[in-house]
Amino acid sequence: MKNLESMEQFEQIQSQGKAIFMFSAGWCPDCRFIEPVMPEIEANFPEYTFVHIDRDQFIDLCQQLDVFGIPSFVAFDHGKELGRFVSKDRKTQEEVESFIKGLS
Repeated sequence: MKNLESMEQFEQIQSQGKAIFMFSAGWCPDCRFIEPVMPEIEANFPEYTFVHIDRDQFIDLCQQLDVFGIPSFVAFDHGKELGRFVSKDRKTQEEVESFIKGLS
């Protein structure tokens, strides 16, 4: 999973196809919980570009997208929001995959 490096990169990725942005932070234990299975989740959904967003680095983007709990996932398709799995609760691989399956 690539890390978001700029707002320009965010705009480009979210407008160019199917993307899922994972909002997280280094200090968040629930974010650490889901990280080990993210490569498998990515492999199961190759049609999406997965991007990690450090909430502390992009706090303005979090506010803009109403992401106040982490870990959270927001999906886009060519600039249109497809769905969001946003809460402060720990998420399992099954919950994340179920969210992604429900997008189409």
